[in-house]
Amino acid sequence: MTDMDPTLNARGARAAKPDDADGAHAPAGGPLVSARIRARLEAARQRFHANDNISRYIEPGELQALQDEVEERMTEVLRSLVIDVDNDHNTQETARRVAKMYLKEIFAGRYVHAPDVTEFPNVEQLNELMIVGPMRVRSACSHHLCPILGKLWVGVMPNQHSNLIGLSKYARLAEWIMCRPQIQEEAVSQLADLLQEKMKPDGLAIVMEAEHFCMHWRGVRDTDAKMTNSVMRGSFLKDDSLRREFLTLLNLNRR
Repeated sequence: MTDMDPTLNARGARAAKPDDADGAHAPAGGPLVSARIRARLEAARQRFHANDNISRYIEPGELQALQDEVEERMTEVLRSLVIDVDNDHNTQETARRVAKMYLKEIFAGRYVHAPDVTEFPNVEQLNELMIVGPMRVRSACSHHLCPILGKLWVGVMPNQHSNLIGLSKYARLAEWIMCRPQIQEEAVSQLADLLQEKMKPDGLAIVMEAEHFCMHWRGVRDTDAKMTNSVMRGSFLKDDSLRREFLTLLNLNRR
C-alpha cells in the first residue's frame, strides 16, 4: 500500500484546515458553509434551483470551503458505493477531483459572477441579420448529472438603439449559462433573456442542438438521438421571412 496523503484524515476524507485564514470553514459545532450560504438565500427569499446563479450570496473564501465540504461528502458517497477509498490507489483522490470539477468547471456558472462584457453603441445603425455560430456548448442534465454536448447558433436583428458585443462574448455568456445542471429548454431561454437584456435588439433567435448522455449512457442507450430547440423573440416571431432567412442560413452553416 502506498503512503497515505498526510492531508487525509483516518476515514480518507481531506481534513478541514483549522487555521484557515478566511474563516469559511465551520467552527466546532457551527453550521457548514453550505448551510450559511443557504441561510442567506432563504433570508433574501432568493431561489437557488440547480440552474440559478448564486454568486451574490457567496462571500470571499467560501467557494474553496464549499469545495472542501463537497469533497468530504463525495468521499462518503464513494464509501456508500462500497469503494475502498483508503486502499484503492485509483480513487484516493477521486473525491477531491470531483469536487473541484463540479465547483470550478462544469457547474461554475452557478458560483461565479457573469463575465465582463462591454457593450458598444450601434453607431452605424446596423439593421441587418447577424448570425453567430456554431458555438460548442457543454452542460449537464439536472436529472442524472450526465453531460449535454452540443452546438448553439444566435441570430440578432439590431436596431439603431441596440448595443453590440464582440463575437467572443457570445461564447463567454453561453458558457456561463450552460455551466450549470439544467434542462436544455430552460438553458436556451435563460441565454435569450441575458442577450435580450444586454443588447436590446429588435429580434433575437437561438437554436441549440445537443446530445444528451442521459440517453446515450443509460436508459434506452440510444447513441444517435439529439435534441434541437429554439427560442424566437421580437421580429423573429412577427416576421416569417426573417425567421425563414435565419433558419435557411443556419442550415447552410450546418453542412
